[in-house]
Amino acid sequence: MAKDKKVEQITDMEVDFAQWFTDVCRKAQLIDYSAIKGVFIYRPYGYAIWENMMHILDKEFKKNGVENVYMPMLIPESLLQKEKDHVEGFAPECAWVTHGGNDKLEERYAIRPTSETLFCEHFANVLQSHRDLPMKYNQWCSVLRWEKTSRPFLRHREFLWQEGHTIHATAQEAQEFTETMLHVYGDFCENVLAMPVTRGQKTDKEKFNGAEATYTIECMMHDTKALQAGTSHYFGDGFAKAFNIEFTDKNNQKTAPFETSWGVSTRLIGGIIMTHGDNNGLVLPPLVAPIQVVVLPVAQHKPGVLDAAAELRDRLTASGLRCKMDDSDNSMGWKCAEYEMKGVPLRVECGPRDLEKGECVLVRRTDREKVVCKLEELETAVAEQLKIVQQQMFDKAKKNLDDHIYEAHSLEEAKQLQQDNGGYIKTMWCGDEACELKMKEVAGMSSRCIPFAQEHLDDVCPVCGKPAKKMVYWGVAY
Repeated sequence: MAKDKKVEQITDMEVDFAQWFTDVCRKAQLIDYSAIKGVFIYRPYGYAIWENMMHILDKEFKKNGVENVYMPMLIPESLLQKEKDHVEGFAPECAWVTHGGNDKLEERYAIRPTSETLFCEHFANVLQSHRDLPMKYNQWCSVLRWEKTSRPFLRHREFLWQEGHTIHATAQEAQEFTETMLHVYGDFCENVLAMPVTRGQKTDKEKFNGAEATYTIECMMHDTKALQAGTSHYFGDGFAKAFNIEFTDKNNQKTAPFETSWGVSTRLIGGIIMTHGDNNGLVLPPLVAPIQVVVLPVAQHKPGVLDAAAELRDRLTASGLRCKMDDSDNSMGWKCAEYEMKGVPLRVECGPRDLEKGECVLVRRTDREKVVCKLEELETAVAEQLKIVQQQMFDKAKKNLDDHIYEAHSLEEAKQLQQDNGGYIKTMWCGDEACELKMKEVAGMSSRCIPFAQEHLDDVCPVCGKPAKKMVYWGVAY
């Protein structure tokens, strides 16, 4: 019978973190596998998280003067070849269309792995004068990259994202906008997703193909591995020159504009899971949770309980919250476990005894703390509890980050710290790519970023002993 059902067991993350992650993705009904390896189906609950993220981010983009556009899915091979470094970086991951119906095409078309070349072609066609600048465009779309391995949300062959592309009259303006958008991402992760970030610049080895500089926000997961959560790229005028993008400046001279590109993807959902989830399933930040509050009637067969619960649901919905009432015939224990597994930030319980007292009970997902609430204070109390949930989530994630940053002064020390603790290992660095490769070879870590918040740890590089130029965060990443 329905009332006897139990929520399926989720593997403990301490036993098998990868299996725990997969269990949560599947059993919380976020995602499903399709007939094509590496191509996933976003189920309604998973897609709703992305929708909420899109709505919030889109407003922030538009505050910065960004307009939405949509570019074609197909890129002619000849167009993709125009920027040498760019195409070399993406060629191994391109999927190609070679036939239209039964006819072989005269030229191959790549299914977009990213859209720099399409935007550049468009800019070249529409830009004329300095009065047209800046152009700040963004598109919400899917891209296809033929990855050899795949994991839900973290590495899809086809995944959802946004990609912003802008052109500016001066290098300074483009550089400033590159950093502005990085901070939009960083603030979104911290203030909306409750995911603390490390902000910084990628090394030349790790920067985007064709960019002059790449900036990143890096997040730490439960298992102390890093996740690159978002990037913003300064292109300089390299793409503009490759695609013959010009405008007439204020002195009536033809000149090339300066470009930026920036993006985040559905991998952020994977980041939410691995930053906040626990052995009971998801823990979702209130601002992006598809269901922010669930109302559970206790002893719902008794007179008046369902009507009272429905009234509470309607009041919360009217206050602007995404609220659901579960009046199914499943047991109360099953319902509590189900909505914990789905990460609903707050549940409202109301039974005959509560209603007699003019009260209900609020239960936080983060710590299962129960708070008694007067019915007339429902909206205010729920809003306050959701703020507490948000803060608890951020504080827990920040502690995990702070507790797993280690300082090393030699290559061997860096290797040992990573083996013993995981997390970020911070060292000085001479700036030589050979030392970066040596760190990967010996300690198994890639450079995560050159953080904006620099510290002086040593005078020399721990790998080669040459004078140090920057402090770098190293780590193992998804």
